Amino acid sequence: MGVQENGSGDMGMSSVPLGSKNKYRRMDSEYDNDDDLEVAPYKQTQQERTSTTRKYVFACAVFASLNNVLLGYDVGVMSGAIIFIQEDLKITEFQEEILVGILSVISLLGSLGGGRASDALGRKWTMGIAAIIFQIGALIMTLAPSFRVLMIGRLLAGIGIGFGVMIAPVYIAEISPTISRGSFTSFPEIFINIGILLGYVSNYAFSGFNSHINWRIMLAVGILPSVFIAFALFIIPESPRWLVMQNRIDEARSVLLKTIDIEAEVEERLSEILKAAGAGIGENQEEKAVWRELLTPSPSLRRMLITGFGIQCLQQITGIDATVYYSPEILQTAGIEDKSRLLAATVAVGVAKTAFILVAILLIDKVGRKPLLYVSTMGMTVCLCCLAISLSLFKGTSFGIALAILAICGYVSFFSIGIGPVCWVITSEIFPLRLRAQASALGAVGNRVCSGVVAMSFLSVSRAISMAGTFTIFTVFSALSVGFVYKLVPETKGKSLEQIELMFQKDRNWQDEEVELSDTQQLVQQKNESTGV
Repeated sequence: MGVQENGSGDMGMSSVPLGSKNKYRRMDSEYDNDDDLEVAPYKQTQQERTSTTRKYVFACAVFASLNNVLLGYDVGVMSGAIIFIQEDLKITEFQEEILVGILSVISLLGSLGGGRASDALGRKWTMGIAAIIFQIGALIMTLAPSFRVLMIGRLLAGIGIGFGVMIAPVYIAEISPTISRGSFTSFPEIFINIGILLGYVSNYAFSGFNSHINWRIMLAVGILPSVFIAFALFIIPESPRWLVMQNRIDEARSVLLKTIDIEAEVEERLSEILKAAGAGIGENQEEKAVWRELLTPSPSLRRMLITGFGIQCLQQITGIDATVYYSPEILQTAGIEDKSRLLAATVAVGVAKTAFILVAILLIDKVGRKPLLYVSTMGMTVCLCCLAISLSLFKGTSFGIALAILAICGYVSFFSIGIGPVCWVITSEIFPLRLRAQASALGAVGNRVCSGVVAMSFLSVSRAISMAGTFTIFTVFSALSVGFVYKLVPETKGKSLEQIELMFQKDRNWQDEEVELSDTQQLVQQKNESTGV
């Protein structure tokens, strides 16, 4: 649908289709060469501004995601370090489960505290607190002379990781332009995977040292990313949406001017944020406390919580952290006995997991969130089923070993394509501004609790019903996640955070709502083209 101006000044409707690239023009004139010469400098300036803003947002997303390297590194390095910790500190299998899983459980305290801290202190300084707490915990673990001291360091590291994992996606979603928000908000998952790969490589690189020294070096290396986080805090800006909540409107406008490439859109976006925050619209009614609102939600908020909390829990109860933490034990059950071969095989798993996250980054803002989730959950289900078969019918055979390695690599690859990054993207997008930090923290709590429960019970359950039986349970949960995505997860591609909030406020079919918003966006895009914006 196009709009054209007739000679009398009335607005008429043309037959230009929605997808057309034709620009709106006056009926009585055409652009001449002089007009083209005037427009050319503007277009060049706009292209330069677009390039600058994209680089700036990219740098902010990278720096904000550094805390996630810490989580990934811990997950990866502990899978190999635990072998040598057993030898050095003589811990039992039960202590091993507690040591591995407690980080995820205790990180829920960090996630809950992170939500409140980020609302009070700001998003970026909360990331700084996370790095400091993790550094202290990692240092204690490195120097630990006993299991008890090692656990103290592990608890502190878990709290720091809880802070960092919760706040990074929220911060990135709030500073990113709508068109590329999905890709940028996936950065934390990229850095988790990079951290996991670095942990696996560290295991392999230092495994040749004495068992009293090697695991300490492995854990100490995890302190290094925190140094870069301190540097990043003096570069990245505060979230414009948090600044609005603090009534620092001019500062919020300044940040938006750096992160949105079309100047005309800045005031429009700022107006949407003000409205979403309940500021500047003359509302004097008393707001309920955030946690009271979360505990007694409205119908629309209830739908958001079910979607956000549900997808976070499903991400973990399909067994991803157990697979990554215990990949040496899983491959040992499949038939690999040599420690060096075990650690080398885990590096292959880390490479697969990291490589396929890049596919998600390239596609998430092109094909959308839901298609990636469908491919991911279906592929994970098939791979988990194959892994269960390899551990039951072909255990100890060359074919069984090959199938197990292929199934694990396939599983982590499908995880990285969809539910791994998209889970955090969805959670950071769907909640209202006033609730976003603490509601996202609640989702992160569900994620970490499920991760901890699975990690702390994996070996015991595997011993009780066999490892093949355990992965059969994971297969069932993965199959259920396909239905959850279909029924309860909306498509958020190309929509502003404020538009997404409106989708949940209308009790209607997701597809109908998405079509209406898509049509509106195409009209706005055509209008922008016609005005040269």
